[in-house]
Amino acid sequence: MKKVMFIGPSGSGKTTLYQRMGSFDIDYDKTQVIEFHKNVIDTPGEYLENRGYYSALQVTSVEADVVALVMDCKSRSNVFPPGFARMFTKPIIGIVTKIDLMLDEEDFSYAEDSLRLSGVNEIFKISSLKNKKIAELRKFLEWS
Repeated sequence: MKKVMFIGPSGSGKTTLYQRMGSFDIDYDKTQVIEFHKNVIDTPGEYLENRGYYSALQVTSVEADVVALVMDCKSRSNVFPPGFARMFTKPIIGIVTKIDLMLDEEDFSYAEDSLRLSGVNEIFKISSLKNKKIAELRKFLEWS
């Protein structure tokens, strides 16, 4: 079972994804500090949005087996700098959230292009609220 660290902007769905993956009740609660759970490290969006916290993300990633860059499919703001994934020594995946809100393929293409530019090769498209494609992500992370 791989431990995953979620990194993404505020409101991208990291905490909701953690709750869905852990089969917890979906209850929005703003993450204020880095939270360590059994198989998930949930990071506040502010750690990505403020470069001064990049070193905290880098150091914390040592505790994870996989780093997941999380982006909302409807976002038109790319907060992941080009090559961002290279600062981690762990496998990196991309997760596009909220696909239940996609109106057309263009919604997904911006998020996918942004994640690829940051250095991600493998991308999962999921909806935590609708439980879409969560099983594929769980299988990749070797969660039963």
